[in-house]
Amino acid sequence: MPYVEWRGNKCRVRWDTGQINPDTGKKIYDGKSGFTDEDEAYKYGLDRESDVRNDRYISRRDGSVLMKEYCRTWLDTLDVGHLREKTVRSIIRLYILPRWGETAVGDIKASAYKAWRKQVKTLPHVGDRYASDILGVFSMLMDDAVDDELRTSSPVPRKRRRGRYKKKPREKKREMHIKDVHQLACNALIMWGFTGFVFIWTMACTGMRPAELYSLRRDFCHPNWPASDPDPDRRAEATARYISADPMPALRVEDQHQREGGNGAPKRFPPKYESHRDLVIPPFLAELLEMLLDSHTSELVFPSIEMSPLASVNFSYSYWRPIADGRPAKETFTRVRLGQHQTVKYHRPLPGIPATPYAGKRLYLLRHGHKEWLDEDGHSRIATETRMGHELAGVEGLYANVTITMERSIIQTLQDRWVKFIANVDPNDLPASPSPLPVDLREWLTAQINAATGRHASN
Repeated sequence: MPYVEWRGNKCRVRWDTGQINPDTGKKIYDGKSGFTDEDEAYKYGLDRESDVRNDRYISRRDGSVLMKEYCRTWLDTLDVGHLREKTVRSIIRLYILPRWGETAVGDIKASAYKAWRKQVKTLPHVGDRYASDILGVFSMLMDDAVDDELRTSSPVPRKRRRGRYKKKPREKKREMHIKDVHQLACNALIMWGFTGFVFIWTMACTGMRPAELYSLRRDFCHPNWPASDPDPDRRAEATARYISADPMPALRVEDQHQREGGNGAPKRFPPKYESHRDLVIPPFLAELLEMLLDSHTSELVFPSIEMSPLASVNFSYSYWRPIADGRPAKETFTRVRLGQHQTVKYHRPLPGIPATPYAGKRLYLLRHGHKEWLDEDGHSRIATETRMGHELAGVEGLYANVTITMERSIIQTLQDRWVKFIANVDPNDLPASPSPLPVDLREWLTAQINAATGRHASN
C-alpha cells in the first residue's frame, strides 16, 4: 500500500514498484511530491500500484530520460541504407531535437504532439511528403520508446480513416514521345557532347535509375559484359544466355554511386532494393555504347565533362536543367573580383539550347517513360517490373520468370520504335557540338536512317 508523508507544507506519496534492488535485496520504491491534499496523494499512489500490478507502470526515473539522450541511443540502432540513415539523422537534428530535445520522453503529451504536427506542416520549404517523413520518424521514436518501457503508449494517434475520402494529389505526367527523347539527346550533345547524347538514349531505353547510370562501369557494359564479369559463375551463366548462336547485347546493373557523407566522395553501393539485374538493349543503342567506350579510357561509361564521376557534380542543376529547360547562347559572363566588375569569356561558350517538353520536369521521368513504352508494347508484368528493378509480390512473383523469349521481344520492340522514328529524321538537323566529337555522329545517324528507309547513301 502507498504511504504519504508531509514535508513542510507539502506532502509526498511513495509506492512499491514491484522491483527488488539486486545489490541490497530490498524493495524499490518510487514517489512523487508536491501534493497539498493527503487524500489526493494517496489516490495517486494507489493508481501507480494498480499500474504495477497490471504491467502498465513506467518509473519516473525511466520516463525522465530526455529526448536528446534517447535520440542518441536510438540512432545507433538504425539498420537502414546509408541514404535513409542520412535523411533520418537530418530530420532529428533539424526538426525533432530543436522542439523535443530538452523534453523527457515520458512527458510528451498527445496534445503537444498535435500542435507540433500542425506547425511542421506550415514550415517554409517543407512539402507534404517531407512533412510526412518528419512525422513518421517521430512516430517510430515514440513506438520504440514504448517498447523500451519509457512510455506506456505513443502520443502519436493511430491513422484512422474518417470523413470523406480525399484523393492524394499525384504528379501530372505527359506521355514520353521518342521525338522528345531525341530532342533531349541533341540538347545533351550541345551541352555535354557525345557522352550526353548516349546517356539520354541509354536511360530512355533501359529505365536505369540516375545513380545506376552514374556508376555504370565499362566492365559491366556492352560490348565488354558479360565476358568481363568478375564473378565466374555469373559470367558463365550470362555468357550462355547472351552470347549464344543468336547473341543479345546486354549490360548489368551492379551498383550505384551515392555520397555517404555530406560532401564526401561518391562511393559504390548496391542498387536500390538490391535490384541487381541484367538489361538487354536494342542494336542501335549497342552501337552507340560501343562507339562511346572506344572514344574514352575512363572506367565509367558516362564521365562528366571534366572526366570525373557524375555523382560528384550537381547533375540536376549543371546538366539536366540546361538540357531539359534550354538556355540562351552565352559567350561571356560578369563577375566581381577584387571589388571590380569583370566580363569574362566562358571556358566552354555554348550556342543556344532549345527548351523541350521536359522543361521544369525531373530526369527521373525518363525512367517512368521507359515503363510506358514497355506497357504500350504489351510486355508481361514480370519482364517489365524485373527490368525496372522491382519485385512482384505474392504468387505471381513467385511463379513467374523472365525468359529469353521475353528479352528478345523487348529488344525487338525497342528497336522497332527507333527504326520507325529515325526513318523520318533528317541527319542535317543534328545540332553541331561546340566541342569536336570523337565520332562522326552524323555519318552514323545517316546510316541508321538509310537502313530504316531501305535506301543506300547516294555517295
